[in-house]
Order: sequence, then structure tokens, then C-alpha cells
Amino acid sequence: MFLLDAQQPKTGGGSGLIMIIFLFVIMWFLMIRPQNKKAKEEAKMREQLKKGDRVLFSGGIYGKIHSVDATTVEVEVSNGVILTVEKSFIQSVTTNNDAAEDKK
Repeated sequence: MFLLDAQQPKTGGGSGLIMIIFLFVIMWFLMIRPQNKKAKEEAKMREQLKKGDRVLFSGGIYGKIHSVDATTVEVEVSNGVILTVEKSFIQSVTTNNDAAEDKK
């Protein structure tokens, strides 16, 4: 008789599962969703690259796009110096001109 009482299931076991689901939803809204949105914006920016755009690399180098391929771009970083770089290394397209560009 005492053994049967000790093996009785306890009520309220579903609240832990609800809490885990709730925490996952909160984490998705605060972390995963913004990262996915930013990745989509960056991919769109890289698809729209064209000749003549001024870009900033993730390493801090500025350059002007000379030509665009499917996965790479050729960027002129100085007079006559052209680098071939993966599109994934382009951090942003800049709109401001530095003093060296204005003197050309």
C-alpha cells in the first residue's frame, strides 16, 4: 500500500515545458530574428554591387569597385592597384568621398 502511494504521479509537470517554450520564443525575438534580418540585408547589399561603388572591407580598407563577378569583386584601392576579393569581405557601401577621391 505504501509503495503505491510513493509511485503516484505528481501534477503540474507541464509547466516546465511551457517555460522552456516561452524562453525559446523570447530568445528567438531577441537574438535569432535580428541576426537573420541583418544577414538578409547584407546579402541584398552584396547582390546590388556595381562598378563605381565605393566600399569598405571588413579589414578597414576602402576601395572603388572595378568589376563584379558572381562571388568576387575587383576593387581599386589606389591608383592602378586592383585587388580581387570575395564579396563576403565587403562590409558596407560608402557614399562619402575622401580627400584623395576629390583631387582626382
